[in-house]
Amino acid sequence: MILTITTKPYSDQKPGTSGLRKKVPVFQQENYAENFIQSIFDSLEGFAGKTLVIGGDGRYFNREVIQKAIRMAAANGFGKVLVGQAGILSTPTASHVIRKYQAFGGIVLSASHNPGGPTEDFGIKYNIGNGGPAPERITDAIFERSKSIETYKIVEAADIDLDRIGTADVAGMTVEVIDSVADYVELMESLFDFDAIRSLIKSGFRVVIDSMSAVTGPYATEILEKRLGAPAGSVRNAIPLPDFGHHHPDPNLVHAKELYDDVMSPSGPDFGAASDGDGDRNMVVGKGMFVTPSDSLAIIAANAKLAPGYADGIAGIARSMPTSAAADRVAEKLGLGIYETPTGWKYFGNLLDAGKVTVCGEESFGTGSNHVREKDGLWAVLFWLNIIAARRESARDIVVKHWAEFGRNYYSRHDYEGIDTERANTLMSELRAKLDTLPGSRIGDLTVEAADDFAYHDPVDQSVSKNQGIRVLFEGGSRVVFRLSGTGTSGATLRVYVERYEPDPSRHDIETQSALADLIAAAESIAKIRSHTVMDTPTVIT
Repeated sequence: MILTITTKPYSDQKPGTSGLRKKVPVFQQENYAENFIQSIFDSLEGFAGKTLVIGGDGRYFNREVIQKAIRMAAANGFGKVLVGQAGILSTPTASHVIRKYQAFGGIVLSASHNPGGPTEDFGIKYNIGNGGPAPERITDAIFERSKSIETYKIVEAADIDLDRIGTADVAGMTVEVIDSVADYVELMESLFDFDAIRSLIKSGFRVVIDSMSAVTGPYATEILEKRLGAPAGSVRNAIPLPDFGHHHPDPNLVHAKELYDDVMSPSGPDFGAASDGDGDRNMVVGKGMFVTPSDSLAIIAANAKLAPGYADGIAGIARSMPTSAAADRVAEKLGLGIYETPTGWKYFGNLLDAGKVTVCGEESFGTGSNHVREKDGLWAVLFWLNIIAARRESARDIVVKHWAEFGRNYYSRHDYEGIDTERANTLMSELRAKLDTLPGSRIGDLTVEAADDFAYHDPVDQSVSKNQGIRVLFEGGSRVVFRLSGTGTSGATLRVYVERYEPDPSRHDIETQSALADLIAAAESIAKIRSHTVMDTPTVIT
C-alpha cells in the first residue's frame, strides 16, 4: 500500500557543497529526512521503473534512513534499488556502482569527514546518472521544493535485511543487497599494477593504512592485505563503527597524527595513508615526508603513465581554486589543459564527461580521476603505491625530485572552525567591500597585484558560479585566499589558503610556515581574522 503522508516544510534544507548535512537530532525530527528525500524525487523526471543506488558510510542513523529511502523509492515508482551490504557503500563506490549498472542515480548517506554518533553529524546527497554529485540546478530545485512540500509518499513494508546479500520485493520494486566491496576492488585491479605493488610489499616495503573506523576498512583490508599481500593488521581501525570509534574521521595532520608520528619514527612503516568517513579523502605520508594534497595531485598527473589504466596519458587536469598551482606547472610542461573550478567535486563532472580532464584534485585531501565522478581516497593511495613500485624510489625522493623539476609551491591552509556565523559573514562582507582598493597596496614587502571574488564560467555548459572565494594575488605569484566552508554542520568554518611559488631548488627545504610567514601576516592585516573570529590561532593548520 502506498501511503501519502501529510507533512510541513522545514526552512533549512538547503544543500551545501556535498548535500544536506545537519546534526543527527535535526534529521530525527518528524519527517525531516522524509521531506528531503521526497524533495529529491519531486525534483527529478523520468525515473519510473529505473534503478536507484542507496548506500552510506555506516555512521549513526545510516540504517534507519536507508530503510525509509527504500520504501519511499518504491512508493515513488522506482523499479529497483541496489543497496550495499550492511548499508555500506563508500562514496566513490556508490559513484562506480551507479555508472557500472547504469542506474538513474543514487542517494548517498554521509557527512564525509565529520564526526558520527547520536549527537554528531549526518548527511544526505543525491548523485546523478553519471555517478557524480547533483549539479546546482538540481540542488537548487531540491531546496525550492523542500520549502513548500506538503506530502511525501512511502509504502508500508517490513525492513529489508541489509546484512544478507540477495534480492527482496518491496511493493513490487526489487531490492538487491550487493557486495559492498567487490565491484570497487575489480575496478582498482583494472587501473593499477597489482603485481608490481605486490612485489614491492614482498620486498619488505611496509605499508599501513588508517581507515579511522570508517567506511574504507573493508575495502582496504580486501585490497592491501588479501590482494596485495600486506601483513594482517596493516589496515588499522578497519571496522566501520557508527561513531567512528569516537575518532574524528578527517585524514589530516591533526586527526591522523598517530599515523604520521609512526611513519616518521625510525622503526616505523615506509609509507602510510589515511582515509575519511566516506572514503573519498586521503592523506599520504612517506618516511620523512608528508605529501600535501596539492603536491599529490601534481605528482600523480606527472607520473600517470606508470599506472596501466593511464598508460596512454591524461587529457588534462582540474583543480579547485584554493588548491595550489603545483598542478598548473605540470600541465604547462606536458602541454595539458588546466582548469580552475570552485570547491566541490560536482564542478569537475562536466569536464570529466566532456573528456577535457582525466585527473582532478582539491586541497582538502581529495583526489580522483575519470574512473568515477567522486574523489577517491583509496584510488589515490594505490596510485602512490603504483608510482613507488614502478620507480623504486621513496615517497620523499619522488617529491623532492618533482620540486627540482617543476618548482615548489609552498602551501598551507589555516582553518578557523566553529565561528559564529554572523561574525564569519561580516568578515567576508568587509573583504568584498575592500577588493577594489587592494590592488597596488603594499603590505610589508608584498605588493597586491589583483584581488577578486572568484567566479567560474563552465566551459562545457556555460553556467556561471559566483562568490566562490576571495583571492588576493601578490606580485611574484604568491596569493592568499579566503573562503567559508560549506561542509560543516555547526557554526561557520573560515579557511585561509596561503601559497608561494619557489623555483630555486636551494630554497626548497624551508619549513612551510616560515616560508609563508609574511603572507600569513598579510592575511591577518587584510581580513582582521583575530578580531572577527575571536581566535588567536587557527583550529587546524595543514
